[in-house]
Amino acid sequence: MQKPSEEGLLFLAVIQAQDIDQAEEALERLNINTTRLSSLGGFLGRRNATLLIGLPLSKKEAIMQALKKTCRQRIEYIAVPLESAPLPLPAPTPITIGGANIFSIDVEYFEEV
Repeated sequence: MQKPSEEGLLFLAVIQAQDIDQAEEALERLNINTTRLSSLGGFLGRRNATLLIGLPLSKKEAIMQALKKTCRQRIEYIAVPLESAPLPLPAPTPITIGGANIFSIDVEYFEEV
């Protein structure tokens, strides 16, 4: 049993399916344990994974750098109907997807039992 810790962070990192394996491998190299939850994007309905990452404050920057290196943004095209067209013809519209959306929650106390 480990002793209780007084300070830390909980990261919730939403990562696109294409990048999740590389991100987990990078975090494993830093000896960071993660929990993976399958998730689905709300706007495009694409597969994602949400990583729960508990970490001490001292490892915050290293984890941020690992996620920045492994989770990249991409340009994809979606079909959007033209508003002024007599027929609803779809026009390819570029959108930026990917990267990691990271939410940080301060943890005042945690304990592993």
